[in-house]
Amino acid sequence: MATRKRNRSNSFSRFPSPSHDSTSTPDEEWFTKGNNNNNINNNLLLRLSLDPSLLASGSDEAAPTPPILDLHVTSSSLRRARYFDALLSDRWRQNESSEKSPRVITLTVGASATATCLRRRPFDGHVAVIRLLHTLDFASSVHSPTDALDLLPIALELLFDDLIRYCLRFLDAVPWTEEEEKLVLALVPMLQLHESKDLLSRIFLARSDSSKSPSEKMLGDLINSAIHAPPNSATVKTFVAKILRDYPSIDSKTKVLDSSFLQSLDAVKELMGKYASPDFRVAGNNDEREAMQRLHLHAAMTNIKHLYWIIERMVEMRVADNAVKEWSDQSGLSADLLKTLKDDNFRNIAPGLPVFITRCTLKLAGEVVSGHTLVPQQTRMKLVKVWLPVLNACRDLASLPGGSQRTVFHELEETFLQIISTLPIADAQELLHQCLSFSTRNVDDCPHLVNAFKTWFRRANRAPQGDPQ
Repeated sequence: MATRKRNRSNSFSRFPSPSHDSTSTPDEEWFTKGNNNNNINNNLLLRLSLDPSLLASGSDEAAPTPPILDLHVTSSSLRRARYFDALLSDRWRQNESSEKSPRVITLTVGASATATCLRRRPFDGHVAVIRLLHTLDFASSVHSPTDALDLLPIALELLFDDLIRYCLRFLDAVPWTEEEEKLVLALVPMLQLHESKDLLSRIFLARSDSSKSPSEKMLGDLINSAIHAPPNSATVKTFVAKILRDYPSIDSKTKVLDSSFLQSLDAVKELMGKYASPDFRVAGNNDEREAMQRLHLHAAMTNIKHLYWIIERMVEMRVADNAVKEWSDQSGLSADLLKTLKDDNFRNIAPGLPVFITRCTLKLAGEVVSGHTLVPQQTRMKLVKVWLPVLNACRDLASLPGGSQRTVFHELEETFLQIISTLPIADAQELLHQCLSFSTRNVDDCPHLVNAFKTWFRRANRAPQGDPQ
């Protein structure tokens, strides 16, 4: 796919001019490499032209001619956007057989498409969206709210529905800076009501209206061997981790890891339930009962370590979506853990229990905050609501040593507060009350809690959307 640039002006002050040298940008290189053949789908030239009204007019001289950028594109890819599909539908069929030279379609780049990327060249956003029409590889292009906010106005302009949905899901799932929040507010009028509903619920206070293939089986067996390997067999886990990384099918890896995760989780739930059961906690000096208690808790701790290794692999390969949803539904396990942490006996049997449980939660919550795992508001709410009491109980254990272990608890505090910032205002208010224990350290040492409350008050003090005041 070839790219041709022509600059028709010598003066262009508001936006940087297109480059004149022979060096191509990464997007331009992609267009060049991606369309070198001459098949029938490639005889379309898309000409990007900057809106003349955006050019500076600081003198009496004639207004400069807007720069243009020509892109050789495939019509089949362009049709993924409803704007181009409608534009090409009739004329393309009529002229497809008769035209030998590329047909030119001109697209004017206006202010709305360049508003969030003023420090870049004016065509970069459109080039990125045209590239995504050909590749559909949204995850490699959207790494931050700013990326999504750059692409979304152009996707809306071209009616590129798949990209619109992805950008909205990304923006809904990740935290924003204050500046990004302003950009979201500016973007809302361009969205339909159902598209902006989730975004607005965390900015404005709502009105109160009262069967496995052989390869999958082999992968499952390898994971089982790795997690049950002797403690000094670290090379086995390293080898299995590499096999999983290099295996080409994401779907197969997801299925196998999900299955292994659920097996280990079920084992932990069963063993913790037995340890916390009233049948095993009655008074009395029964040596057999005490031995069973130790056995259950020790086995639970072993399976939690297995679970953590599996979660690490899921996070590494970005296939932790189902694990996050399952972990957010573990209110029963959370209750059993709270009972266990109140029992002094666990410190002699499984002293590492609080740290490993916290690490599991931190890994999965971190996937939500990073945007690698996109889950709805209700799931994010449940994740914090279920595991915040466990975090508070772990932090309050006076006998825990300091250093790196306390750092794990502090990191989970920050991660939970970031997730809370992505929730509707009323839900965030409920959870922030339970985070006050994060301030037990020196007040100057908990800026994460201070910032969380400042963000909440800033949003809560806005008038409800549509309120004339």
